[in-house]
Amino acid sequence: MVPANGFTAVDQQADPEAWVAVLDKLSAEPFYAAYKKRSVELLEPRDGASYLDLGAGTGGDARQIKAQAKCSVVAADRSLTMAAACRARGGVLPLVCDAVDLPFPEMTFDGCRADRTLQHLRNPELAVAEMVRVTKVGGRVVTVDPDYDTQVMELPDQALARRVLRYRADHMLRNGTIAHRAGSIFRGVGLSSVQIETMTMVVRDPRAIDNVMGLRTWARTAAANGFLTPEDAERYEALFDETVRAERFLYSLAFFITSARKVR
Repeated sequence: MVPANGFTAVDQQADPEAWVAVLDKLSAEPFYAAYKKRSVELLEPRDGASYLDLGAGTGGDARQIKAQAKCSVVAADRSLTMAAACRARGGVLPLVCDAVDLPFPEMTFDGCRADRTLQHLRNPELAVAEMVRVTKVGGRVVTVDPDYDTQVMELPDQALARRVLRYRADHMLRNGTIAHRAGSIFRGVGLSSVQIETMTMVVRDPRAIDNVMGLRTWARTAAANGFLTPEDAERYEALFDETVRAERFLYSLAFFITSARKVR
């Protein structure tokens, strides 16, 4: 179940606290640490400034921004569960709000950042417009999202693999392929000097990246929703396990880091 706007409804999951653990696992992965570091660099934190981290989860990235300069950071997320975890960990100000209706006046922050947030929104364009609205002239706006149009995986039946990956891209997320469009969205809201960088995640260990974000289960989910037959889902799982046993496993996905400056 998801809300009409904003983030995937973490608070309505059977075990919302489990998502806190998932974020902690992902943040500890070297690839995630590397792209997060780069996205914070592109925000250009400076002393005395204020920043908004949108879709901040437990506030780990917001604390990383604050560690780069003597600045203030608001860690905004729709989830009460995430805000509570953020508050318990301290260091930044947690705030519960909707990405498309930020409770701040125009030009409040010296920069705004959103990490893996746009993919979960029904209206990502509105969220970017809100980020721009609350950013001061001269400030930076940075977003990061994986683009599931870029997925590849090793499986003996590549046609079946593509069907499962297509399901992930088109149905398991609201906007699983938004990342490569972020540059156009930035230009559309009047941002200047738009930069687009990509970092590619290559996973050879199926136990890494929180079991590759549950990759083995995707076919079963697709079958439960009528996009694959149960037989195809069983075959996918058998081929997945065979590939892992043969030490041929590979999954790859590109992340797009889009950054720009507000000039007016």
